[in-house]
Amino acid sequence: MNFGKTLFNGIAAENPVFIQMLGMCPTLAVTTSAINGIGMGLATTAVLLGSNIVISAVKNFIPGKIRIPAFIVVIATFVTIVGLLMKAFVPALDKALGLFIPLIVVNCIILGRAEAFASKNSVVKSIADGVGMGIGFTAALFILGALREIIGAGTIFGTVIYSGYQPALIMILPPGAFLLLGLLLALFNWISIKKAGGENR
Repeated sequence: MNFGKTLFNGIAAENPVFIQMLGMCPTLAVTTSAINGIGMGLATTAVLLGSNIVISAVKNFIPGKIRIPAFIVVIATFVTIVGLLMKAFVPALDKALGLFIPLIVVNCIILGRAEAFASKNSVVKSIADGVGMGIGFTAALFILGALREIIGAGTIFGTVIYSGYQPALIMILPPGAFLLLGLLLALFNWISIKKAGGENR
């Protein structure tokens, strides 16, 4: 598998949210706005990329019996670094995302990619996988966050779009997250089915 294909898999073909349905907790919890979605996505991407690189580089030195605990230590280290950087440089975003930054440690996307990909492939391929999955996750959170903010608050990045708009407040509440995610999953499934049908002809 070449670099480009590995990169594309994470963005579209194996999108962690819309295709694999991974990382649902932060996806549903923090996407009340576009900026929150982007912030959470980029924080997760940084951790994913860093942990993929380190795990791929040291995989041959980690005994099989302690493989998972070792992966978690590596991931937790990068989460701590990202958390401290966010507190220092973007404290407002750090406060908005709250507990979900430290919870990146147990995000199944990161541990899943460490186990399924980084521990079995080269550093270069692991970089492509980390970047691709990170972009795919960030894009999914941004789409969900932007749509929820536009429909539920009538704003985008905090800027009012139309002063006369009556927002559907349910969209920035938990039920709105489930409803919109369900619609987006249905759309992606429909696109996948149509694409598969076209390729089989």
